[in-house]
Amino acid sequence: MRWGVVRFPGSNCDQDMYHSIRHVLGENTVYLWHKDTDLQNVDIVALPGGFSYGDYLRCGAIARFSPIMKPIVHHAQRGGGVIGICNGFQILCESRLLPGALIRNRSLLFRCEHVHLKDENLSPQKQPRPLRVPIAHGEGCYIDTPQKIRSLEEDGCVLLRYCDKDGNITRQANPNGSINNIAGICSANRRVWGMMPHPERACEPSLGSTDGLTILRAFCEQFSST
Repeated sequence: MRWGVVRFPGSNCDQDMYHSIRHVLGENTVYLWHKDTDLQNVDIVALPGGFSYGDYLRCGAIARFSPIMKPIVHHAQRGGGVIGICNGFQILCESRLLPGALIRNRSLLFRCEHVHLKDENLSPQKQPRPLRVPIAHGEGCYIDTPQKIRSLEEDGCVLLRYCDKDGNITRQANPNGSINNIAGICSANRRVWGMMPHPERACEPSLGSTDGLTILRAFCEQFSST
């Protein structure tokens, strides 16, 4: 598969994403500039973390109008793959490729730490143990209306939840106050994924965890049989 990693002004995880996809997973990977309108025939688009356009107005609100986003929306509507990490998740919600919104952490503090994640619907073979992956965000509290949250739950679109090291879904394990401890979601056709944790920062033993590979490989599996 061919991946494209988008670079916005203020992106700071684009090289991490490129490295994890190109050098760890071994996939063909190119950079896509925010002013581009050509996706270079990629199969999957990755929107990385960072502070696109300085997070002015709202996180992801300006990036949503970048020239690159129009072809990305069309790509997703045609069934192409899109994954948004942290700021990329915020951009996907602003672009309405995913439902809901990411707002200020309930603690009003920027959280930069490792968290544990429960595999809800990454793949049919759920991980038996919690995944350990880092976060780094100030606006990661996922919200939506009760009806839409219920729909996400019933349709199996909640991918990951914050949990403790034993897999228990608790308030104490929730770093940002996200509804129902939601850490990541996907579209109804499972082609668009968004999450606040950073799997690309947990792909090699030297980084303290390789659990991020489980997430990225699960995403790749959505396209390997099509």
